[in-house]
Parts: sequence; structure tokens; C-alpha cells
Amino acid sequence: MIGVIDEIKRRLMEAFPPEQAEVLTDAIRLAFDQLVKASDFAELKAIVAELAKRMDELAEAQKQTENRLNELAERFIELTKRVDELTEAQKETERQLRELARRTDDLAEAQRRTEEELRKLIQEHRETRRQLGGLAITVGYTLENEAFKALPKLLERDFGIKIKGRLKRAYIKDKEGKPIEVNIIGKGVKDGRELTILGEGKAQLSKRDVDRFLRRKVDRLKDVLGELFLVLVTHMTSDPEVEDYVREKGIALYFSYDF
Repeated sequence: MIGVIDEIKRRLMEAFPPEQAEVLTDAIRLAFDQLVKASDFAELKAIVAELAKRMDELAEAQKQTENRLNELAERFIELTKRVDELTEAQKETERQLRELARRTDDLAEAQRRTEEELRKLIQEHRETRRQLGGLAITVGYTLENEAFKALPKLLERDFGIKIKGRLKRAYIKDKEGKPIEVNIIGKGVKDGRELTILGEGKAQLSKRDVDRFLRRKVDRLKDVLGELFLVLVTHMTSDPEVEDYVREKGIALYFSYDF
């Protein structure tokens, strides 16, 4: 009997902590002590064998539990590592977002400054255009003033037109009664026919200027002024083809050096 108890205790010590093994051994010993009949020894032996088998199964289950716990511990460590990595990645993302926000603010400020500079440039451009426009008008008026003096002789020499009175600037109403500023206008006679001299001066004459003169001045006044003689004066043309283009339109052309 004692040998059986010792074997049970040994196996219990392998599977459980010492204190638990002692408690279980005492319980088994008490159970053995309560056995009265020797005839029950065979049955007790079978019970002990079954109990030993159960102990082995418990020991194996304990090992499996420990293995599972070890696996869980390893997975927990890995999970903790991943969490740390995610936390660090989150910190980096937040840092990048802060940097992006800062750069966005910088870009917004740069955009504001650019818009302000652009606004100033637009204002300066408008002022420059205004000044250039004023200068062009001044140059044009100066050119026309010279033309008023020179054209009577040139027109009589080149076209046999004798100017009556003087050439001037004036506002003439079109057939709808709307006033049109005319830069060069006057009366002339050719072969006994009375003509209206109609023209303007451009510092640099282009095809576009020619078309604009015909559209804005000639077309609107041809039914009001009678027979027209058209003339343009300029310092120079914008390209070599302009001179031929003017003459194709039936317009007399004079340069400032002709004066």
C-alpha cells in the first residue's frame, strides 16, 4: 500500500506544485485508510491505476495548457511590439500632418503675397497702358498737327485736290445722330467736284488700324459726308505689307518724313 501511495505522490509531484501534490496525496492516503477489506485490494488497485491514468492525462493537459500559455505570451509580446510600432507610426503621421499644415499655411501666405503682387502689377500695368495711351494720343495729335500743315500741298501735288479752308479735328454726327471724333477732316475740290477729306494719324500703322478706321469712321460717315477722299498719316508701319494694304483699300498714305 505504501509503495502505491509513494508512486502516486511521485506522479503528483511531476504534474502539480509541491503543496497541491501533498494535499492530493493525503486525500488519496485517507481514501486508502478507509478501505477495510483485503478483498477490495484488487478493486482498489484498479482504481489507483485509473487514477494514475487520469493523473497522466492531467499532467499532459497541464503541459498543453502551459504550451498554450507560452504561445499566448509570445503572441502578446508580438502584439505589444506591433502596437508600439503603430503608435510610433501614428506619431510620425501626426508629425507629417503638422508639417503639412505648416507648409499649407506657408503656401497660403505665399499665395496671398503673390495675389497682392499681381494686384499691384495689374494696377501698374493699367497705369502704364494709360500713360502709353496718353502718349500715343499725344504723338498722334502731334503727327496730325503736322499733317494739317503739309497735306494741302501734298494732296494738290499728288491728287490734284485743292483744300478749301483748312483741315481740322471735329466731331461729326453719323446718320443716327451719334457724334464721332474725326481726327482729320476738311473740304476739297477736284475737277470741279467737292470732296470731304477724311483721315487720321497713327504713330505706327497696322492692318488692324486700317480696318478699324474703315469700320468706325468711314462706314458710319459715308452716307453723311458725300464723296470721301481717305487719307492716313503715320511715322511707320507695323510690317512691310501694310503700305500695300492701305492702297488696296483706296486710301492715300503719307509718312511723317513726307511732311
